[in-house]
Amino acid sequence: MTKDDAMRHFLDIHKTDPAELRAMLDLGAGMKAARGDKPKGAPDADQPLAGRMVALIFEKPSTRTRVSFDVGVRQMGGQTMVLSGADMQLGHGETIADTARVLSRYVDLIMIRTFEEQTLLEMAEHATVPVINGLTNRTHPCQIMADVLTYEEHRGPIAGRKVVWSGDGNNVFASFAHAAGQFGFDLTFTGPPTLDPEREWLEWAQAKGHPVTIERDPWAAVEGADLVVTDTWVSMHDPQSARERRHNQLRPYQVNEHLMSKAKPDALFMHCLPAHRDDEATSAVMDGPHSVIFDEAENRLHAQKAILRWCLGV
Repeated sequence: MTKDDAMRHFLDIHKTDPAELRAMLDLGAGMKAARGDKPKGAPDADQPLAGRMVALIFEKPSTRTRVSFDVGVRQMGGQTMVLSGADMQLGHGETIADTARVLSRYVDLIMIRTFEEQTLLEMAEHATVPVINGLTNRTHPCQIMADVLTYEEHRGPIAGRKVVWSGDGNNVFASFAHAAGQFGFDLTFTGPPTLDPEREWLEWAQAKGHPVTIERDPWAAVEGADLVVTDTWVSMHDPQSARERRHNQLRPYQVNEHLMSKAKPDALFMHCLPAHRDDEATSAVMDGPHSVIFDEAENRLHAQKAILRWCLGV
């Protein structure tokens, strides 16, 4: 048995078998239901991570990823070690490969939230424990697992539904494209040509039989949508000049009450947060009847607990 056969990395949705993805979602939903009204800090009845140590590495700052992984590990009986890029000087004083080898001697699993996809891939290549992608500049698979979980707990199976992404074809959209291919829903991108998603992800979805539709007119795109999704227009690392350019390009794609009125009456609205209210989406939409953004945020916890268990085979 090779190293790769002996462990399960969760690096991207398109790299994981659809049946395994479905099993994770079912497990996450079951674990959420089993908690019932327990206090947030109460342990799960089942303690599958008892005696396990999980390293949580953050080159990029985080609220939801850090808290949801930390709480999830603890609820399942494990312990966490939170490390920042400054703590580790990842890839600077020591190679990523050597860091992966060393950490694998101390911990049972590594979650990493980083900038470059290559850092994630190199970590997984050289680690002898499972590695989870907490986010890279190219993809954000844990978020979309939570999004699918959220949609299905409100509206049933996502297969065959129309999902519309309005805005920037960024890393979160990339994982939506992967999910469209794996879960079988229709995905439409509406945004300016200068912010189109990577061609590689569009070609991958098409090869899976679920091509992504690109519609420049947001009103036409959202017509009949079951789910409308957006994300922040700017990164905290963008200079002011870049922020202004992005705002000018993306303003026509704001998700407001008028745009949502073009979707189905029971359509849902999602945003992975943090949000710049009244930029990419209005507060009226974010706090309105279509919005499930806080269920979506909570479900990061439950989806990731299932991913952790899948990676460790527990």
